Amino acid sequence: MIHEKFYIDDAGWINRVKRVYSPNFDERPSDTNINLIVIHSISLPPGEYGGPWIDKLFTNSLPKMVHPYFTQLEGMRVSAHLLIRRNGVLVQYVPLHHRAWHAGISIWEGRPRCNDYSIGIELEGVDTILYTDIQYTILMEIVQALMTFYPKITLDRIVGHCDIAPGRKTDPGPAFDWTRLRQALHNVKNPTAKNGGL
Repeated sequence: MIHEKFYIDDAGWINRVKRVYSPNFDERPSDTNINLIVIHSISLPPGEYGGPWIDKLFTNSLPKMVHPYFTQLEGMRVSAHLLIRRNGVLVQYVPLHHRAWHAGISIWEGRPRCNDYSIGIELEGVDTILYTDIQYTILMEIVQALMTFYPKITLDRIVGHCDIAPGRKTDPGPAFDWTRLRQALHNVKNPTAKNGGL
């Protein structure tokens, strides 16, 4: 099935997305170059998929009485730019030029505050369960669009939450196939390359 490619408009929104507007963002520091993609994983409750609870968390409307785990999240103000659900649906919460609150205390190559200069992408899942084929397909396509729009994002600047907050975060975990993603992106940039792909 051929579908329209992802593109990013001047307001920082992506086509082909479900929009859920999160209030959990602010302005990036002036003259910031967006040059990092951070991949996360999330499921609410942990290990359960497809419900409304990630949207509720990112819009500060998660009802703590629904599940005991939710009481731990009361008062938390977090977001990400994007979520890729298990079925491949792409959700956007924050315009890309704004700073989403996804990384927390973080550092990459000696530079702290990764929220300032990164795009946060959540995968619906947990660290130890394989992600779906369609998630890899959508991730590859959206990362390709981001790398085109933000040319300072290179293959070596696509990292996990675990890489920018080691010891504090483990996602996207050992179930995430970094080789699969990077080989697919390499093949897109080098169409004569053999092997790899999604």
